[in-house]
Amino acid sequence: MKVSPILAVALALTSLSLPACERTHAEEKEHHHEHQKIVVTSPKAKDVVVTQQYVCQIRSQRNIEVRALQEGYLEPIPIREGQTVKTGDVLFSVVPTLYKARLEAEQAEAQFARVERDNAKRLYEQKVISIQEVALYDAKLAKAEAKAAQALAELNFTVVTARFDGIIDRLYQQQGSLVKKEDLLTTLSDNSVMWVYFNVPEARYLDYKLHQGKAQDNGQLKLLDSRIELVLADGSKFDQPAGDTVTIEGKFNNETGNIPFRADVPNPNRLLRHNQTGNVLIHQTVHNAIVIPQRATFEVLDKRYVYVVGEDHVAHQRLITIQHEMDDIFIIKSGIGVDEKIVLEGVRQVHEGEKVEYEFHKPEDALAHQKNHAE
Repeated sequence: MKVSPILAVALALTSLSLPACERTHAEEKEHHHEHQKIVVTSPKAKDVVVTQQYVCQIRSQRNIEVRALQEGYLEPIPIREGQTVKTGDVLFSVVPTLYKARLEAEQAEAQFARVERDNAKRLYEQKVISIQEVALYDAKLAKAEAKAAQALAELNFTVVTARFDGIIDRLYQQQGSLVKKEDLLTTLSDNSVMWVYFNVPEARYLDYKLHQGKAQDNGQLKLLDSRIELVLADGSKFDQPAGDTVTIEGKFNNETGNIPFRADVPNPNRLLRHNQTGNVLIHQTVHNAIVIPQRATFEVLDKRYVYVVGEDHVAHQRLITIQHEMDDIFIIKSGIGVDEKIVLEGVRQVHEGEKVEYEFHKPEDALAHQKNHAE
């Protein structure tokens, strides 16, 4: 029988492709088998340090405006911007000529009233005037002395002194400037201890209060098993400890749902200044926390799930509640226990109610090799 050349070529190509198809099919089966490999592990209970970060504002424990107490021309200013001053140091003074003259006049009036009162006493002793007239002279003297004391206070107000140890800010007036009462001259900051303010969400505040239990001082909150650190704007950690106790304000901000906390940070070297910014880190130790790798979970409609494999090797979807989220692990609040098995790898290949063959990895090994987050 005679075969056409075209048919012969087609038969030859078909015979050559059959072994290749068989090999490809075998490779797909082997790859599919490897792709279906399921790895399970168990949650682990251990102590975990959870770190919460908050943006903060740094304030001096005392920061006041220094204002003029009297009107006048400024005399030479003995301080400079950024200078450290002590309590009682002279900061500013105005020309006191008018105030001195007023004091001298009031003192003279007081002396005149005193002479009149003394004369009245002698006349009373001689039975010339009544005791009521002496009382009038006593009152006149007291009034004159009060005016003299007021004039002395006004003279003293020409000199502005430091009310506490601190650092001088910008000078808003210079020598020879005509200043009026209450004109701003500078500000004075006590930077020995800094007040670090940061906002904490309501849920986190309630968690801190729950762990503290009953406290005697409702304005103070002790963060149990916690340590507070201050991180500066350049990323460096401040070398002074902030302790574990914060001061809380009396009300929440209903627009943000936050409440302001304040940590007190010693500042012996005066590195921190008023109005600096940074971040507060609260390192809290959670004891016997149930942890799982993030990659063992999956999310559906903003809810977090895992596949729990029972003794019968059947996988069931389980809703879990996350208490804390870290870089590669979740701390579980509720949903699973340490004696259960969860799917670690191959979550996408598992279906509800499906029986699976798996390889078990110890929790220590699963947590030691973190590389993927949740699917």
